[in-house]
Amino acid sequence: MDRPSAVKILHNVFGSYRVQGSELMFVCPACEHHKHKLSFNIDRNVFKCWICDYRGKSIRRAVRRFGSFSDLIEWDRISGKPDITQFDFLFTEIEEEKVTVELPKEFKTLATRKPSIVDKEPINYLLARGLTKEDIIRWKIGYCNSGPYKNRIIIPSFDDEGDLNYFISRTYRGDYYKYKNPRANKNVVFNELFVDWDKDLTIVEGVFDAIVAGNSVPILGSTLSNDSRLIQKIVLNDTPVFIALDEDARDKENKLIRTLLKYDIELYKIDTSGIEDIGSISKQEFERRKKTAVRVDNTDYLLLDLLAAI
Repeated sequence: MDRPSAVKILHNVFGSYRVQGSELMFVCPACEHHKHKLSFNIDRNVFKCWICDYRGKSIRRAVRRFGSFSDLIEWDRISGKPDITQFDFLFTEIEEEKVTVELPKEFKTLATRKPSIVDKEPINYLLARGLTKEDIIRWKIGYCNSGPYKNRIIIPSFDDEGDLNYFISRTYRGDYYKYKNPRANKNVVFNELFVDWDKDLTIVEGVFDAIVAGNSVPILGSTLSNDSRLIQKIVLNDTPVFIALDEDARDKENKLIRTLLKYDIELYKIDTSGIEDIGSISKQEFERRKKTAVRVDNTDYLLLDLLAAI
Protein backbone atom coordinates (compact mmCIF):
# COMPACT_ATOMS: atom_id res chain seq x y z
CA MET A 1 0.00 0.00 0.00
CA ASP A 2 1.30 3.43 -1.01
CA ARG A 3 0.77 5.20 2.33
CA PRO A 4 1.11 8.85 1.14
CA SER A 5 -1.42 8.19 -1.62
CA ALA A 6 -3.75 6.45 0.85
CA VAL A 7 -3.58 9.43 3.21
CA LYS A 8 -4.33 11.76 0.29
CA ILE A 9 -7.44 9.76 -0.67
CA LEU A 10 -8.70 9.65 2.92
CA HIS A 11 -8.13 13.39 3.25
CA ASN A 12 -10.06 13.94 0.03
CA VAL A 13 -12.99 11.80 1.23
CA PHE A 14 -13.18 12.65 4.94
CA GLY A 15 -11.58 16.08 5.18
CA SER A 16 -9.15 17.31 7.82
CA TYR A 17 -7.52 14.90 10.22
CA ARG A 18 -5.11 14.65 13.10
CA VAL A 19 -2.43 12.04 13.70
CA GLN A 20 -2.65 9.89 16.80
CA GLY A 21 0.22 7.40 16.93
CA SER A 22 -0.14 5.10 13.92
CA GLU A 23 -3.71 6.20 13.25
CA LEU A 24 -5.41 9.03 11.38
CA MET A 25 -8.41 10.57 13.14
CA PHE A 26 -11.27 12.12 11.13
CA VAL A 27 -14.77 13.44 11.82
CA CYS A 28 -17.11 10.48 11.30
CA PRO A 29 -19.68 11.08 8.51
CA ALA A 30 -21.79 8.20 9.84
CA CYS A 31 -22.66 9.91 13.16
CA GLU A 32 -21.36 13.43 12.36
CA HIS A 33 -19.89 13.85 15.82
CA HIS A 34 -17.97 17.14 15.97
CA LYS A 35 -14.74 15.57 17.30
CA HIS A 36 -12.21 13.58 15.28
CA LYS A 37 -13.24 10.12 16.45
CA LEU A 38 -13.14 8.07 13.22
CA SER A 39 -9.84 6.20 13.32
CA PHE A 40 -8.05 4.73 10.28
CA ASN A 41 -5.06 2.39 10.61
CA ILE A 42 -3.68 2.10 7.10
CA ASP A 43 -1.07 -0.53 8.00
CA ARG A 44 -3.69 -2.84 9.51
CA ASN A 45 -6.37 -1.85 6.97
CA VAL A 46 -9.05 -1.26 9.62
CA PHE A 47 -11.22 1.63 10.77
CA LYS A 48 -13.50 2.42 13.69
CA CYS A 49 -15.55 5.31 15.04
CA TRP A 50 -15.20 5.55 18.80
CA ILE A 51 -18.58 7.26 19.07
CA CYS A 52 -21.06 5.32 16.91
CA ASP A 53 -18.95 2.14 16.47
CA TYR A 54 -19.06 2.32 12.67
CA ARG A 55 -16.19 0.02 11.82
CA GLY A 56 -14.73 -2.34 9.25
CA LYS A 57 -11.85 -4.64 8.42
CA SER A 58 -11.30 -3.02 5.04
CA ILE A 59 -10.82 0.74 4.57
CA ARG A 60 -12.12 0.26 1.05
CA ARG A 61 -15.63 -0.11 2.48
CA ALA A 62 -15.49 3.39 4.00
CA VAL A 63 -14.05 4.90 0.80
CA ARG A 64 -16.74 3.17 -1.25
CA ARG A 65 -19.54 4.39 1.05
CA PHE A 66 -18.50 8.03 1.48
CA GLY A 67 -16.18 8.76 -1.44
CA SER A 68 -16.74 9.24 -5.14
CA PHE A 69 -16.38 6.53 -7.75
CA SER A 70 -13.00 7.98 -8.77
CA ASP A 71 -11.85 7.81 -5.13
CA LEU A 72 -12.73 4.12 -5.08
CA ILE A 73 -10.93 3.42 -8.36
CA GLU A 74 -7.83 5.25 -7.12
CA TRP A 75 -7.92 3.31 -3.82
CA ASP A 76 -8.10 0.04 -5.74
CA ARG A 77 -5.17 1.13 -7.91
CA ILE A 78 -2.82 1.85 -5.00
CA SER A 79 -3.89 -1.24 -3.05
CA GLY A 80 -3.55 -3.64 -5.98
CA LYS A 81 -7.22 -4.61 -5.94
CA PRO A 82 -9.08 -5.69 -9.08
CA ASP A 83 -10.36 -2.83 -11.23
CA ILE A 84 -14.13 -3.15 -10.80
CA THR A 85 -14.70 -1.36 -14.12
CA GLN A 86 -13.73 -4.64 -15.80
CA PHE A 87 -16.86 -6.30 -14.41
CA ASP A 88 -19.26 -5.25 -17.14
CA PHE A 89 -22.31 -6.74 -15.45
CA LEU A 90 -22.02 -4.19 -12.64
CA PHE A 91 -22.63 -1.26 -14.95
CA THR A 92 -25.38 -2.80 -17.03
CA GLU A 93 -28.95 -2.25 -15.94
CA ILE A 94 -30.57 -5.56 -15.08
CA GLU A 95 -33.07 -5.79 -17.89
CA GLU A 96 -35.56 -8.34 -16.72
CA GLU A 97 -39.29 -8.48 -16.58
CA LYS A 98 -40.45 -7.75 -13.07
CA VAL A 99 -41.22 -11.00 -11.29
CA THR A 100 -44.88 -11.25 -10.37
CA VAL A 101 -45.81 -13.88 -7.82
CA GLU A 102 -49.05 -14.37 -5.94
CA LEU A 103 -49.51 -16.09 -2.63
CA PRO A 104 -51.81 -19.13 -2.66
CA LYS A 105 -55.43 -18.05 -2.41
CA GLU A 106 -55.73 -20.27 0.69
CA PHE A 107 -52.95 -18.37 2.48
CA LYS A 108 -53.72 -17.39 6.08
CA THR A 109 -51.41 -15.02 7.89
CA LEU A 110 -49.92 -15.83 11.27
CA ALA A 111 -48.42 -12.35 11.55
CA THR A 112 -51.03 -11.17 13.99
CA ARG A 113 -51.01 -10.52 17.71
CA LYS A 114 -54.25 -12.53 18.15
CA PRO A 115 -54.10 -15.78 16.16
CA SER A 116 -57.22 -17.95 15.99
CA ILE A 117 -57.52 -21.43 17.48
CA VAL A 118 -57.08 -23.08 14.06
CA ASP A 119 -53.67 -21.38 13.79
CA LYS A 120 -52.39 -23.31 16.80
CA GLU A 121 -50.78 -26.24 14.96
CA PRO A 122 -48.60 -24.22 12.53
CA ILE A 123 -47.70 -21.75 15.29
CA ASN A 124 -46.62 -24.58 17.60
CA TYR A 125 -44.52 -26.01 14.76
CA LEU A 126 -42.72 -22.67 14.32
CA LEU A 127 -42.22 -22.16 18.04
CA ALA A 128 -40.82 -25.71 18.32
CA ARG A 129 -38.26 -24.73 15.66
CA GLY A 130 -37.08 -21.90 17.86
CA LEU A 131 -38.88 -19.02 16.16
CA THR A 132 -40.42 -16.29 18.27
CA LYS A 133 -43.71 -14.48 17.77
CA GLU A 134 -41.64 -11.48 16.72
CA ASP A 135 -39.95 -13.61 14.01
CA ILE A 136 -43.36 -14.71 12.71
CA ILE A 137 -44.55 -11.11 12.48
CA ARG A 138 -41.34 -9.72 10.98
CA TRP A 139 -41.13 -12.41 8.28
CA LYS A 140 -44.92 -12.15 7.63
CA ILE A 141 -45.24 -15.93 7.94
CA GLY A 142 -48.51 -17.70 7.19
CA TYR A 143 -49.82 -21.12 6.22
CA CYS A 144 -52.38 -23.00 4.16
CA ASN A 145 -54.79 -25.60 5.58
CA SER A 146 -56.29 -26.44 2.18
CA GLY A 147 -55.42 -26.33 -1.50
CA PRO A 148 -52.14 -27.26 -3.26
CA TYR A 149 -50.10 -26.04 -0.28
CA LYS A 150 -52.24 -27.71 2.37
CA ASN A 151 -50.55 -28.13 5.77
CA ARG A 152 -47.59 -26.00 4.76
CA ILE A 153 -45.93 -22.98 6.30
CA ILE A 154 -45.64 -20.13 3.78
CA ILE A 155 -42.77 -17.63 4.06
CA PRO A 156 -43.06 -14.81 1.49
CA SER A 157 -40.19 -12.87 -0.10
CA PHE A 158 -40.36 -9.19 -1.03
CA ASP A 159 -38.12 -7.27 -3.42
CA ASP A 160 -36.53 -3.92 -2.61
CA GLU A 161 -39.74 -2.13 -3.60
CA GLY A 162 -41.87 -4.25 -1.27
CA ASP A 163 -43.48 -6.41 -3.96
CA LEU A 164 -43.86 -10.17 -3.60
CA ASN A 165 -41.32 -12.01 -5.79
CA TYR A 166 -41.18 -15.54 -4.32
CA PHE A 167 -42.27 -17.67 -1.39
CA ILE A 168 -41.12 -20.81 0.40
CA SER A 169 -43.57 -23.47 1.57
CA ARG A 170 -42.59 -26.10 4.13
CA THR A 171 -44.75 -28.91 5.48
CA TYR A 172 -45.51 -28.85 9.17
CA ARG A 173 -47.02 -32.37 9.19
CA GLY A 174 -44.07 -34.40 7.96
CA ASP A 175 -45.12 -34.84 4.31
CA TYR A 176 -42.65 -36.73 2.12
CA TYR A 177 -41.77 -33.59 0.16
CA LYS A 178 -40.61 -31.08 2.76
CA TYR A 179 -40.64 -28.13 0.39
CA LYS A 180 -43.00 -27.22 -2.43
CA ASN A 181 -42.12 -23.89 -3.98
CA PRO A 182 -43.69 -21.90 -6.83
CA ARG A 183 -42.55 -22.20 -10.40
CA ALA A 184 -41.04 -18.75 -10.50
CA ASN A 185 -37.73 -17.08 -11.30
CA LYS A 186 -35.26 -17.90 -8.51
CA ASN A 187 -32.82 -15.16 -9.48
CA VAL A 188 -34.01 -12.95 -6.66
CA VAL A 189 -32.57 -11.79 -3.36
CA PHE A 190 -34.91 -13.46 -0.90
CA ASN A 191 -36.54 -10.73 1.19
CA GLU A 192 -34.26 -8.04 -0.22
CA LEU A 193 -36.59 -5.54 1.41
CA PHE A 194 -35.03 -6.41 4.78
CA VAL A 195 -31.36 -6.64 3.73
CA ASP A 196 -28.92 -3.98 4.95
CA TRP A 197 -26.09 -3.95 2.40
CA ASP A 198 -23.94 -1.69 4.59
CA LYS A 199 -23.70 -4.40 7.26
CA ASP A 200 -22.10 -7.80 6.92
CA LEU A 201 -24.33 -10.34 5.21
CA THR A 202 -24.57 -14.06 5.95
CA ILE A 203 -25.30 -16.46 3.08
CA VAL A 204 -27.15 -19.58 4.22
CA GLU A 205 -28.95 -22.48 2.57
CA GLY A 206 -32.52 -22.22 3.80
CA VAL A 207 -34.99 -19.61 4.95
CA PHE A 208 -35.13 -20.99 8.50
CA ASP A 209 -31.34 -20.59 8.60
CA ALA A 210 -31.80 -16.97 7.51
CA ILE A 211 -34.24 -16.27 10.33
CA VAL A 212 -31.60 -17.39 12.85
CA ALA A 213 -28.71 -15.58 11.10
CA GLY A 214 -30.27 -12.10 11.05
CA ASN A 215 -29.02 -9.95 8.14
CA SER A 216 -28.84 -12.88 5.74
CA VAL A 217 -30.02 -14.35 2.46
CA PRO A 218 -30.77 -18.01 1.66
CA ILE A 219 -29.58 -19.56 -1.59
CA LEU A 220 -32.57 -20.68 -3.65
CA GLY A 221 -30.58 -22.81 -6.08
CA SER A 222 -27.58 -25.13 -6.18
CA THR A 223 -25.10 -22.22 -6.30
CA LEU A 224 -24.70 -18.58 -7.38
CA SER A 225 -23.52 -17.61 -10.86
CA ASN A 226 -21.90 -14.33 -11.93
CA ASP A 227 -25.23 -13.00 -13.19
CA SER A 228 -26.94 -13.74 -9.88
CA ARG A 229 -28.74 -10.68 -8.54
CA LEU A 230 -27.32 -11.48 -5.10
CA ILE A 231 -23.73 -11.50 -6.40
CA GLN A 232 -24.33 -8.21 -8.20
CA LYS A 233 -25.72 -6.52 -5.09
CA ILE A 234 -22.86 -7.79 -2.91
CA VAL A 235 -20.19 -6.54 -5.33
CA LEU A 236 -21.87 -3.18 -5.97
CA ASN A 237 -22.20 -2.53 -2.25
CA ASP A 238 -18.84 -4.10 -1.33
CA THR A 239 -20.71 -5.99 1.41
CA PRO A 240 -18.66 -8.24 3.73
CA VAL A 241 -19.95 -11.81 3.54
CA PHE A 242 -20.11 -14.66 6.03
CA ILE A 243 -20.79 -18.11 4.57
CA ALA A 244 -22.70 -20.57 6.75
CA LEU A 245 -23.71 -23.52 4.59
CA ASP A 246 -24.44 -27.00 5.89
CA GLU A 247 -21.45 -29.20 6.61
CA ASP A 248 -22.36 -31.59 3.75
CA ALA A 249 -22.52 -28.78 1.16
CA ARG A 250 -18.75 -28.51 0.70
CA ASP A 251 -18.76 -28.40 -3.12
CA LYS A 252 -21.45 -25.70 -3.17
CA GLU A 253 -19.52 -23.74 -0.56
CA ASN A 254 -16.24 -23.93 -2.49
CA LYS A 255 -17.88 -22.71 -5.71
CA LEU A 256 -19.42 -19.81 -3.85
CA ILE A 257 -16.11 -18.88 -2.22
CA ARG A 258 -14.32 -18.89 -5.58
CA THR A 259 -16.99 -16.65 -7.11
CA LEU A 260 -16.89 -14.09 -4.30
CA LEU A 261 -13.09 -14.00 -4.07
CA LYS A 262 -12.92 -13.25 -7.79
CA TYR A 263 -14.52 -9.89 -6.94
CA ASP A 264 -12.30 -9.37 -3.88
CA ILE A 265 -15.19 -9.54 -1.41
CA GLU A 266 -14.28 -9.49 2.30
CA LEU A 267 -15.16 -13.08 3.13
CA TYR A 268 -15.49 -15.23 6.27
CA LYS A 269 -16.42 -18.87 6.81
CA ILE A 270 -18.53 -19.89 9.80
CA ASP A 271 -17.90 -23.34 11.28
CA THR A 272 -21.09 -25.39 10.91
CA SER A 273 -19.63 -28.72 12.01
CA GLY A 274 -21.59 -30.81 14.48
CA ILE A 275 -24.99 -29.29 13.72
CA GLU A 276 -27.76 -30.28 11.33
CA ASP A 277 -28.08 -26.75 9.94
CA ILE A 278 -28.05 -23.13 11.12
CA GLY A 279 -31.82 -23.23 11.54
CA SER A 280 -31.48 -25.90 14.22
CA ILE A 281 -29.41 -23.77 16.63
CA SER A 282 -30.26 -20.73 18.72
CA LYS A 283 -29.48 -17.18 17.66
CA GLN A 284 -27.06 -16.98 20.58
CA GLU A 285 -25.18 -20.07 19.39
CA PHE A 286 -25.07 -18.65 15.87
CA GLU A 287 -23.55 -15.39 17.12
CA ARG A 288 -20.97 -17.37 19.08
CA ARG A 289 -19.96 -19.28 15.96
CA LYS A 290 -19.96 -16.09 13.89
CA LYS A 291 -17.48 -14.47 16.27
CA THR A 292 -15.04 -17.34 15.60
CA ALA A 293 -15.48 -17.24 11.81
CA VAL A 294 -12.28 -17.59 9.79
CA ARG A 295 -11.25 -15.00 7.17
CA VAL A 296 -10.93 -16.51 3.68
CA ASP A 297 -8.52 -14.87 1.24
CA ASN A 298 -6.96 -15.63 -2.12
CA THR A 299 -4.43 -17.99 -0.54
CA ASP A 300 -7.35 -20.19 0.47
CA TYR A 301 -8.77 -19.76 -3.04
CA LEU A 302 -5.60 -21.23 -4.56
CA LEU A 303 -5.75 -24.09 -2.08
CA LEU A 304 -9.37 -24.78 -3.05
CA ASP A 305 -8.34 -24.94 -6.70
CA LEU A 306 -5.61 -27.43 -5.86
CA LEU A 307 -8.01 -29.57 -3.85
CA ALA A 308 -10.58 -29.47 -6.67
CA ALA A 309 -7.95 -30.77 -9.10
CA ILE A 310 -7.12 -33.81 -6.96
